[in-house]
Amino acid sequence: MRQVTLYTDGACSGNPGPGGWGAILSCDGHRKELSGGEPSTTNNRMELTAVIEGLSALKFPCQVLLVSDSKYVIDAITQGWVYKWKANGWMRNKKDKALNPDLWEKLLQQLERHQVTYQWVKGHAGHPENERCDQMAVAQSMKYR
Repeated sequence: MRQVTLYTDGACSGNPGPGGWGAILSCDGHRKELSGGEPSTTNNRMELTAVIEGLSALKFPCQVLLVSDSKYVIDAITQGWVYKWKANGWMRNKKDKALNPDLWEKLLQQLERHQVTYQWVKGHAGHPENERCDQMAVAQSMKYR
């Protein structure tokens, strides 16, 4: 399996508000940047979308190191929360619905295709790829202001 590093970030001006996402795929010295946005969204939706779009861009199953500043995404997967939410009909507990089940479903499909490991990085702390993903995400969000 090819080894790929996926860097992601999402941004939102207001929450909800205009948002954007950025992703960088890096493999064997090659680099591909992806980005997009929506006129009315949330930061967490953009964080999820960045990961989904990055993984979806891979043409075949890969070993992926996902590098993200989103505790929401990383913790929901590594702590197993998303799998519990799905098993409970997209409920976080007996009375609270899990947010963004449409995107979580898409992400879970991608996680079945790829072997993914996770690395959290602090946002806005000088990590070059995280900063670049943030720049792309903010630029996309600006298109909807």
